[in-house]
Amino acid sequence: MHINRFFFNLIGLVALLALAACGKKQAPPSPPVTEVGIVTLEPQTVPVTIDVPGRTSAWQIAEVRARVNGIVLKREFKEGSEVKAGQRLYKIDSAPYKAQFESSQAALAKAHASLNAVAAKAERYKPLIAAHAISQQEYDNALAEHGQAMADVGVAKAALEVARINLGYTEVSSPIAGWIGKSYVTPGAYVQAGQATLLATVQQIDPIYVDVTQSSSDVLRLRREMADGQLQMTGRNEVKVDLVLEDGSSYPFQGKLQFSDIAVEPGTGTITLRALFPNPKKALLPGMFVRARIQEGVNHRALVVPQVGVTHDAKGQPTALIVDQDNKVALRVLTTMRAADDNWLVASGLNAGDRVIVQGLQKVQPGMTVKPVTTQVSPTAEAAAGPQPAASDVADANAE
Repeated sequence: MHINRFFFNLIGLVALLALAACGKKQAPPSPPVTEVGIVTLEPQTVPVTIDVPGRTSAWQIAEVRARVNGIVLKREFKEGSEVKAGQRLYKIDSAPYKAQFESSQAALAKAHASLNAVAAKAERYKPLIAAHAISQQEYDNALAEHGQAMADVGVAKAALEVARINLGYTEVSSPIAGWIGKSYVTPGAYVQAGQATLLATVQQIDPIYVDVTQSSSDVLRLRREMADGQLQMTGRNEVKVDLVLEDGSSYPFQGKLQFSDIAVEPGTGTITLRALFPNPKKALLPGMFVRARIQEGVNHRALVVPQVGVTHDAKGQPTALIVDQDNKVALRVLTTMRAADDNWLVASGLNAGDRVIVQGLQKVQPGMTVKPVTTQVSPTAEAAAGPQPAASDVADANAE
């Protein structure tokens, strides 16, 4: 009987313990801390550049035009070829101009003969007037005839020079060295000096100009940044320009900025800039559209944030998430200056030493506690599933 009572008491104790165990709840495990990739901002020296559209133009352009009237007898060049300065391009019928030249030569000879005759007459009259053998009037007339004969010689010389020039214009030559385009006339065409008939165009394209435009607002901003000390110019003779061609490729040669216009175009509010580029392979042709990257200056205290770490809020303002000293996420509203490669230059909103989240942005919100991991960012890094640890962090993990 004592054994049965002990057995029932033992069963009751086990039941009570089971009920107590069922009544006690297990504490849930704590959630893992989210890892994010961060970059720590430090002041950097960054060249400040602008990308602006532009168009190429020849260094020298010469329009070859007719300077005498006549029939084109011959074209002496191949269209699209390279020509030298002074090379003959066209031959215009010279027969009438040759005849005029010979007539002017004869007129000059006649004038010289008349001059010799009146000069001899004046010399004979000189002793006669001293001996009072002729009147003063006769002597004065002889001197006047001599002066008129000298003037006639001058007129004949000028006419001969004009005839010589016109005869030379019948052989049309290139005024500069360069590349000649299509011919606007063919042999047999009648050209006129009065209408300055265009025959062809010669362009020198090595080196070649690139004309670009910059808005006046950008010029004002540039001057303001210089006044505030944010930007330092590299010097007029050191402003370099790079080109991106129409197909997206980079031009292999670097150019130099030649000048900036002092007037603003009223219709567009832009200022024209001109750069000079070497063009030894004739890859740049006049009239091509290009994009020029001009180095405006150097910012020695720039704060650079990867573009993947900058988003925009509903108002369109650029924002960034940072990790504060307590490893909590905080939101910052930024003022960006411009893009620099795959980064943004930040004017305000961030300070040196701030830890900006560049990976894992979609996993966090302001106020969350996170585990920051220093990372190296590429333009496509945000597409990765998580942060990539820096080499130092990997070494520490391996040591543990």
